[in-house]
Amino acid sequence: MAEPSGTADTAVTVGTAASRVGVTVRTLHHWDEIGLVRPSRRSPAGYRLYAASDLAHLHRVVVHRELGVSLEETARLLEAPAEEAADALLRQSDRLRERITRLEGLADALDRMAEARESGLLLSAEDQVAIFGERWNPDWSEQARRKWGHTAQWAQYTERAAQRTTEDWHRITAGVEALNAELIEAMRAGVEPGSERADALAEQHRASIGVYFHCTHSMQVLIGRTYVEDPAFRANQEALAPGLARWLHEVIDANARRRGVDPATATWE
Repeated sequence: MAEPSGTADTAVTVGTAASRVGVTVRTLHHWDEIGLVRPSRRSPAGYRLYAASDLAHLHRVVVHRELGVSLEETARLLEAPAEEAADALLRQSDRLRERITRLEGLADALDRMAEARESGLLLSAEDQVAIFGERWNPDWSEQARRKWGHTAQWAQYTERAAQRTTEDWHRITAGVEALNAELIEAMRAGVEPGSERADALAEQHRASIGVYFHCTHSMQVLIGRTYVEDPAFRANQEALAPGLARWLHEVIDANARRRGVDPATATWE
């Protein structure tokens, strides 16, 4: 048999009370059973009826619960003197504002991640050129999104990009420039692919890619292959130093072989 929808006065049924405070009927039954908030009235048929004062208690319990206060402590606060109860409410209000601030920060972070997923870099075109150099083309980010936007690596890249500041990008760029200088110096010094120094440089190169996304030796081989097979990538390497594209490709392949990866069968893992 369904409970009545209400009474002639302001008392409401358990279903209406549950709806007004945003909990389930089962929860109100439980709170009644443990003596936390008991309805002050019953209908002639024995149904629970909640008066305005009962609803006020329920709202307080819900607030305490949302803030993580235990039911035991909530019960104590409901019976506490007015001054103590007021102090508790003020403390909870402060905690709620702190929580709101944290949630707003999380919301901002999610917005940045969503924006980064679409654009790749949360930097203006002017800032990109200022950080990455005059040869940088701001359109490259959009080209990369169209080509790799469906991959796990793009997701990793954009999630990390969303958390980076302009200063972070300056540090990353400085690291890449330092590595390029070391690679060029080693090539001109005649460092042979497969040598100890060349392998160390290959690992530094892989680590530089790892700043953006997790890069295995097999993936590094495929990236190194673009340095000689993709005209745009080859031109970028050759602009740094003639012969660098081929030499770095060979260095990466030799290091991969030592690590148990056959460049001929390398896959994008």
